Amino acid sequence: MRALVGVKRVIDYAVKVRVKPDKSGVEKTSVKMSINPFCEIALEEAIRMKEKGIISHISTLSIGDKSSSETLRHSLALGADDAYHILTGLSTDNLLQPLIVAKVFKKIIEEHKYDIVLLGKQAIDDDASQTPQILSALMQWPMANFASEIKKISETEFEVIREVDSGLEKIIVSKPCIFSCDLRLNTPRYTSLKNITAAKKKTIKEIKIEDLNIDFTPRLKFLEVTEPPIRKAGVKVFNL
Repeated sequence: MRALVGVKRVIDYAVKVRVKPDKSGVEKTSVKMSINPFCEIALEEAIRMKEKGIISHISTLSIGDKSSSETLRHSLALGADDAYHILTGLSTDNLLQPLIVAKVFKKIIEEHKYDIVLLGKQAIDDDASQTPQILSALMQWPMANFASEIKKISETEFEVIREVDSGLEKIIVSKPCIFSCDLRLNTPRYTSLKNITAAKKKTIKEIKIEDLNIDFTPRLKFLEVTEPPIRKAGVKVFNL
């Protein structure tokens, strides 16, 4: 069984985000970047599945400019077998929209025959939480959204605990399928120096987004990005 995992390069969660002076987006120059935390959880789950013998091969995929290769190298050091780097100049936080990302994944899945896809439930830069759902519709595959526990129960089926508004919900999905990974699914591991060195020998296949023959025209136009208003000071109320 082969697994494909999405890994997105985003501004590190600990960095205070600043809006550009022209309000066209957020400032990324000289800002610390890292793998999206939910994507890291999805990758950790794939690695654990491989350790249990459930899957045999893990590929990661990232879409972005040359700097995204750092995120892919990190994923290879964590335990992925190979990676795809889809090269594009589109801004990952506004122009590279969920529909485009889902189309890219669909193309790679169909060409390279993957059985399961693991994605973070959302990216912390745009918080769209749409790519897994759109990909499920395009592929016509079952999807387990907001998965907090994944357990294989047969050669073709997985039991998934997912978090919903009313509590926890248990569902069964059959492969091929898509998992949208939630925060409580696992705790990602750290990379070791040995694995970082080994990752340099693993393959990253670079593909220009234009060569995929898909429509990557953004469907949404961002007019302005602004910081949230400053909260007013609270007022003490005394009960007499």
